[in-house]
Amino acid sequence: MLSLPRFFLAVCACMSLSLAAEPLSYYFPDQSDYEQQIPTPKQVFGFEVGDRHLRHDQLIDYFKQLAQASDKVQITEMGYSHEYRKQIIATISSKENLENLDDILAQRRKSGKQADDAPAVVWLGYSIHGNEISGSNASVLVAYYLAAAENGDVEDILDDLIIVIEPSMNPDGMDRFTTYANANRNVSLNTDPNHREHHFQWPWSRTNHFVFDLNRDWLPLTQIESQNRVRQYHYYKPNVLGDFHEMGHNSSYFFQPGVPSRNNPITPKENLEMTRLFATYHAKALDKDNSLYYAEEDFDDFFYGKGSTYPDINGTVGILFEQASSRGYAQDTINGVLTFPYSVKNHVVTSFSTLTAAQENKQRLHDYRANFYDDIEDLADNESFAGYLFTEQHDQTRLNMFLELLNQHEIQAFPLSRTYNGKEVDYKAGSSYFVPLKQNQYRVIKTIFDQVVSFEDKTFYDVSGWTMPLAFNIQFAKVEISRGLSISSSPWQPKEKQLAPFSRDAYAYAFRWDDYLAPKFLNKLLEQGIKARVANQAFTASVNNEAVRFDKGTVIIPAYVQDKSSWVDILVSIQKDIHIDVFDLQTGLNAGIDIGSPSIVPINPVKVLMIGGRGVSEAEVGHMMFYLDGQMNIPVSVVDIYRLNSIDFNDYTHIMLMDGKYNNFPQGTGKRLLAFAEQGGTIYGQKRAMKYLASKNILQASFTSKSEINRAFDTRDLAYDDKQDLTANKRIAGTIFNSKLDTSHPLAYGFNKDDLALFKNSTDIIEMPSKPFITLARYTSAPLMSGYAAEELIDLVSGNAAIIAHNVGKGRVVVSDSNLVFRGYWPGPAKIIANTLFFSKAFSVKVSD
Repeated sequence: MLSLPRFFLAVCACMSLSLAAEPLSYYFPDQSDYEQQIPTPKQVFGFEVGDRHLRHDQLIDYFKQLAQASDKVQITEMGYSHEYRKQIIATISSKENLENLDDILAQRRKSGKQADDAPAVVWLGYSIHGNEISGSNASVLVAYYLAAAENGDVEDILDDLIIVIEPSMNPDGMDRFTTYANANRNVSLNTDPNHREHHFQWPWSRTNHFVFDLNRDWLPLTQIESQNRVRQYHYYKPNVLGDFHEMGHNSSYFFQPGVPSRNNPITPKENLEMTRLFATYHAKALDKDNSLYYAEEDFDDFFYGKGSTYPDINGTVGILFEQASSRGYAQDTINGVLTFPYSVKNHVVTSFSTLTAAQENKQRLHDYRANFYDDIEDLADNESFAGYLFTEQHDQTRLNMFLELLNQHEIQAFPLSRTYNGKEVDYKAGSSYFVPLKQNQYRVIKTIFDQVVSFEDKTFYDVSGWTMPLAFNIQFAKVEISRGLSISSSPWQPKEKQLAPFSRDAYAYAFRWDDYLAPKFLNKLLEQGIKARVANQAFTASVNNEAVRFDKGTVIIPAYVQDKSSWVDILVSIQKDIHIDVFDLQTGLNAGIDIGSPSIVPINPVKVLMIGGRGVSEAEVGHMMFYLDGQMNIPVSVVDIYRLNSIDFNDYTHIMLMDGKYNNFPQGTGKRLLAFAEQGGTIYGQKRAMKYLASKNILQASFTSKSEINRAFDTRDLAYDDKQDLTANKRIAGTIFNSKLDTSHPLAYGFNKDDLALFKNSTDIIEMPSKPFITLARYTSAPLMSGYAAEELIDLVSGNAAIIAHNVGKGRVVVSDSNLVFRGYWPGPAKIIANTLFFSKAFSVKVSD
């Protein structure tokens, strides 16, 4: 019998690329004996792993049966996905470790230090991208072997390690892919890359229900799957986290470290050394199977929103694995026929090489983790400031969203008990907080708050700037010395908002538009038949015998115009659900405009159509759906491009076009969109959709051309080796720019300051319109706030328009050169979208006489 570590040194005689189902011995050629009471995968599924793509329910069922049969396996239900599929983790270790699991983990969380004989914790997370399915299938085999193999080395590993297996990190995407793959496979396997089986339909199953890439959500935590996972991650605080993915079918196998120059400098150098050490184990294991692989030539460890990078600022060694994907069952590649079982096996091999490396270097992992936390005090002392102050005085919901994000990352934010007068803003008690650097999450604090604009390597696999307070449009500043602050002794904790009662027999009711959830509240009212109006001028009203100012954008609900006898009951019910402050107005006479003023105009219900389908950015459709449907509960009809000819646009009030290629529109669509707007509809477009709208004479705008961008760069004397740098410089790879917002504009209702950070990840640039009143937001003369952009592109962006809007006949068109709701963590500019829905007719700007 071969022991587990020696298993990886065995020459695998059964590595032929057979298209037949592979038995258990294909994955574990050491021929271990197995405990008979532990169910094999075939006994539960009726087929061998790799013969079909497992559904999520089959995966969950197997792990539950495994836990019932083995005292080495415990199942924890983390929660549910958006589509109500269970998220689970399986904890696998020795019986003694599992019996003492809570105490072991509590000690780790308390001090960051462990006794020499304490087990290390290894988290193996599989298939966060639903169509990268070999990982989830591999998880079954890894769990079975650990639970069932009668092998002395397995016993040693279970004594030395607590192994956490997350078999499916994206349950909804997994089932979307497996259903498609199983339905489209041939009886006789087809290796033709052109076969339908290998090409998923729009939207891809890589993402979750809201078409979010969950491997970009570890830091923003906008999605329920990520929130559930990170809560358990911090409960276990693993020493190592393996993150198992797939890549293109013509690739081989990748494991970190990635490109050395693309590591975030906040990551400790010893973390990178540990990653390189673990890489020697992966290489040794894959060498013996003659598997092709590579490292240090691809991918980066820069953006901390990914599963292999977020751990690096939390005392864990995060490691990315990428396997070439069969995207089905078998596919011709430049390396021969790639089969699904082969893809599964490579992930099994590196799962065990990770465990072997962790076991053999357990003490070094303990020491690294202890040093990680011991170093924090010195690192914080070496900073030129003590922490961050932040405030939001108008929108309690958005402020609480930010505080909750910090809380989920175990960052303590302390309320100010007395107003602090800053250089540019007063930080008022009740709406201001201090985050000291000197706490365990020092590195997470830095990555959330820092504004970094200088980089060693200018090539980014993902975004280059993600400063969270800017995304939330929350004012913040560094504090050099905290002695002058009066802060609470206890950090912020979530609590339910207390609502002031209001009279049930008022002349009218009012609520401010500042709150992030005000659009949700308004839409619920309109859906229930309650009539509402918007104030286009500020006014001061008497509320409980006190003069209260209401800004432009305040929503008024007059009693006189209601035609439902139960409308106040409905108002009360909706307020209890959404927690918006409602003010009762006892008279229509105000200081400023009165309730019957023509400046208080009716708001109509909205019905939104969003264009989707192949060619349209599924990510941006998902981001918008999450904001409108997921957060604001505003229904949106997504219609694929090929169906547009059968749709009557006049059934809708708004049509939205996200980024995409619109050259495949049915003939005549442009004319129909123009007619829709001219007859009173509103069209919203962003990024490349702007150019399409301009080409159809719907939008009156000019854009910086590609040739102008090329001319901005001096390419004389460049060598061939400079080609990659030039390409990187010509991109805007997820950068935060500052803009000036026209807060007098109806589309800016709810905004209380004119500085507005925007996230830009394209070189679509709107040239500043010559006509007045069209521009809602304009980039400043020095717009770069966080992230990388070449000086040449900064010069082109500066002073140009970011968001513009104007009339089209009786209708309106509104466009943005950025994604205003990027990945769900940009609530700062998001209200412009809601304003486009509800207040587009509150402004009028004609572009032609």
